[in-house]
Amino acid sequence: MRTTDFTPLYRTIVGFDRLANMIDNAAKLEPSGGYPPYNIEQLSEHEYRIELAVAGFSEDDLDLQVQENVLTVSGKRIPAEDAEDRNYLHRGIAERSFERRFHLADHVQVRDASLANGLLSIRLEREIPEAKKPRRIAVNGKTDAKLISANKADAA
Repeated sequence: MRTTDFTPLYRTIVGFDRLANMIDNAAKLEPSGGYPPYNIEQLSEHEYRIELAVAGFSEDDLDLQVQENVLTVSGKRIPAEDAEDRNYLHRGIAERSFERRFHLADHVQVRDASLANGLLSIRLEREIPEAKKPRRIAVNGKTDAKLISANKADAA
């Protein structure tokens, strides 16, 4: 396995510790080994969906948490009461515990999650605060008369 040394990057960036940590974490292999498989889909400019294949898991077996822009999805399978009495000839459905992490960009919020037909669907949305949106700056104190009258009409 080839590893990348990000030390030179750390020496030249200031205040981007979170970004550097994300790059470092992305370079490492996930311990889950690709289980469970998942899709990330962009639904619109500001909407996304993550789908995880969690066959055999119920809503009670799944846990979703968001902390510091990291969405953690974990599943812990509670064995069925009759599991000891079963005699499998082939057991191909992986009902093992898992933990999958997704790093979310700033201002991306988890809206909801649903479980149907063995797929856990998580809807995400980017909400840019008004303070971060582009705004018009007046040059030499001159403002657009149309813009002012429109704002007055909105305030009324």
